[in-house]
Amino acid sequence: MSLQTVKDLLEKQRIVEGMIHRQTMPRQELVESLVCRQHQGELRTLLSRLESREVARILEALPPDDALLVWAQVPDKLADDVLDEVDDTLREALAAQHRSFSLNAFELADGRLQQVAINSTEDLDRIKPIWVDLVDPTKADREWLGCYFGLEIPDPDDLTDLEASARFYVEENGEIHLHSDFLLDREGDSRNIAVAFILHRDILFSVRSEELPVFRLQRLRARTQKGYVTDGTDMLLDLYAADAEYSADSLEETYTALGEVGKQVLKETMTDAEAAKALAEIAEQEDLNGRIRRNVLDTRRALAFLVRRKLLTAEQLEDAQQIMRDIESLDGHTAFLFDKINFLMDAIVGFVNVNQNRVIYRLTVLSVIFMPLNVIAGIGGMSEFSMITRQIPWPVSYGLFTISMFLVAWLTYFILKKYEQRAARRRRSS
Repeated sequence: MSLQTVKDLLEKQRIVEGMIHRQTMPRQELVESLVCRQHQGELRTLLSRLESREVARILEALPPDDALLVWAQVPDKLADDVLDEVDDTLREALAAQHRSFSLNAFELADGRLQQVAINSTEDLDRIKPIWVDLVDPTKADREWLGCYFGLEIPDPDDLTDLEASARFYVEENGEIHLHSDFLLDREGDSRNIAVAFILHRDILFSVRSEELPVFRLQRLRARTQKGYVTDGTDMLLDLYAADAEYSADSLEETYTALGEVGKQVLKETMTDAEAAKALAEIAEQEDLNGRIRRNVLDTRRALAFLVRRKLLTAEQLEDAQQIMRDIESLDGHTAFLFDKINFLMDAIVGFVNVNQNRVIYRLTVLSVIFMPLNVIAGIGGMSEFSMITRQIPWPVSYGLFTISMFLVAWLTYFILKKYEQRAARRRRSS
């Protein structure tokens, strides 16, 4: 039933488009586009209600051209499951057509990196890339590209599941695999993003789940600076070098943020609200500092692997060693920042304790003031007081009693104030 419905929609679309082509009308292209969108929307709605297995059977039953038209309307959430259900021949054809434009290929042109739009196999045939960058590719993208270059491209969602010992290795055919963490420093949302690198036939393949500032920076540099990179290995080392620079920039921002917190801590007083805000800022900077330390450690391990396996030329080896020296300098800064963070945390906790002591002191003063009043009030409530003052009208006796209580309270407060002033003078003189 669903197959027949799809065939009817395709036939209806062809009939309507043929009628529009045969007629001459104003804004004909606009009308044709609107009609096409309407039929595509109906087809997409129908496919979204079906299971992946049923969609696969429909694609297999249609002629190749119709199958490609229907495949273009398959929702993204069903695409990978549908590819698993269809036969191998149809899978290759669909994978080659299902482009999500997450692929960026770069080749050298006059010594500079040049980005080339890749939408089909013919586009790849016309260039000699040194770097192929994939950002959140679909399964179809990975299968199509892997089939073209003869390698297996990993799923970026599975990169974090790898054991640490399995993140750097060389295949028997000479492919070099590295899985590294790159820092993404955003205000309130700093994290490490896993990136997979594959060096295959002097081409660098990079796969990640989202865009990173380091990669944008390297694309800009390589496009504007002649001779900046010469092959895929150079590109890989420059990405690691840019990652170290990006980590250094994040450390400078951490210095600035902690400096602002330090100005608050050095004030004579700090309210509890200010202390809570400062603690939140310190916690955020401590988390960022820890991520930077982890990031540079991972970069150092990747470079050490390349050096240890003798996979670099003499010039590239010198560059790798320079990057490792830069990373060593960052280690000292991260250690210093951890000490500074601990100091600021202790200072803020000290201010919180001082504020709590002030509150307790005020409560103590009030309790001392009211202690004699409680004794006097207890005496006033005794029957003996009524017997002593029975000759005096009760408004007068209790009025005098209340005035005496206020006098005792004032006298107690005056004595405590004098004692506090004398103690303050004694502290200043010492």
